[in-house]
Amino acid sequence: MKTATTAEIVYDKPSVEDGAAMWELVNESTLDQNSPYKYIMMCEFFQETCVTAKENGELVGFVTAFVPPEKPDVIFVWQIGIDENQRGKGIATGLLKELTDRTITDEVRYLEATVTPSNDASSALFKGYAAKNNTTCTISPCFNKELFPGDEHEEEKTFRIGPFDKQ
Repeated sequence: MKTATTAEIVYDKPSVEDGAAMWELVNESTLDQNSPYKYIMMCEFFQETCVTAKENGELVGFVTAFVPPEKPDVIFVWQIGIDENQRGKGIATGLLKELTDRTITDEVRYLEATVTPSNDASSALFKGYAAKNNTTCTISPCFNKELFPGDEHEEEKTFRIGPFDKQ
């Protein structure tokens, strides 16, 4: 009788070859769709601040992030995507852990992201990540609804987690 084994999730820096898989994962989800070029560009030029999660060599999640020039003490999370079949397994938390382990320094002490009020999963993720790291999560207005074209986009609120201690 064979014993079932759980495949390990491997967190790593993305390569440009990961860009298409990132785009496809987003395309099959409810996340905001960006161009394939955006994902390839993030993999090329922001490799240090982006993370992939792979199981058996297949992309099952990612985070794209960067340090804003105007906020050198912040790692800003642009997007987190998790394969629909992989949700609830802690992969998003693993991605954030890898990201903060890699980017928190004496200079970078905070993680920020914007979240819409109806995005309960992201809200819970960021609040929970702050709690797991014994730090705070403050929420403040960022982009009001009127800034977005059409009537479909909600306001975006900034979730600011930190300060983190240097790893």
